[in-house]
Amino acid sequence: MEKRSKRKKTAKLEPEAELSQTGQQQRFNAILTGLQESGSVAVDVLSDHLGVSVVTIRRDLDVLEQQGLLRRTHGGAVSIEPLFYEPFKKDRSFQEQVERQAAEKRRIGRAAAALINPGETIAITPGTTTAEIIRGIPFNSKITVVTNTANIAMELSKRKDVNVFVTGGHLHGDWFSLVGPSAIHSLENMLIHTMFIGADGIDADWGLSCFSSDEAELNGTMVRHARRHIAVADSTKFGVVANWRICQTSVLQTLITDTDATDEMIATFQKLGIEVLRV
Repeated sequence: MEKRSKRKKTAKLEPEAELSQTGQQQRFNAILTGLQESGSVAVDVLSDHLGVSVVTIRRDLDVLEQQGLLRRTHGGAVSIEPLFYEPFKKDRSFQEQVERQAAEKRRIGRAAAALINPGETIAITPGTTTAEIIRGIPFNSKITVVTNTANIAMELSKRKDVNVFVTGGHLHGDWFSLVGPSAIHSLENMLIHTMFIGADGIDADWGLSCFSSDEAELNGTMVRHARRHIAVADSTKFGVVANWRICQTSVLQTLITDTDATDEMIATFQKLGIEVLRV
């Protein structure tokens, strides 16, 4: 009697299954999630992980590149940075903001994004750390993002599973923020489930603060319309007191920072009943 050959550990899907619309969308989500987590993906790894042929993965990557969601490389793909940042590449001040504590901000952003609940309305303040949150939003979570930041709106413009509400107002500052009476007025009848608050400084006594009165006023309005408040701040922001307060520390439920934040730095926040996550 002829012996049956052993199956491989990862069974490949039939061609028809590989070509199905549902299967393709699942692969797209897995590929983009992989890019969110590490910034790059490899064809052979994706083939083994998803149980489809290398040819199928290459075809998927080509489609996603055509949609402007990644950039193909030899043997895989990498995350693509929106082209509207190109004019700022030679702006030293802008680049310093982007590069400062970049790895820490990325970890903080991904940890914050993991706290987003499907279907809720979230608000995002301007800043390099909060920009990392939207880059980690889970796919197909069907959320609404409220923002007064032009770059966040632009980065999310290709996410068909995310509804984006932009406050309006006049453009201000170095980080694409929109401020002013019209921006504040647009929030009057809005309920925000979760607000992610970035800041120039965080101090247990003074609270979260920034160096712009216009941004502090608008962000403070968002705080008053939100039910859950999560601060995102790298360890260099601790003890910094900027001249315009966004909100009191007591409104926070959660504070996400990096592992360089010492026990002493976070102790006061924990005593206030705030959950502190070091990532």
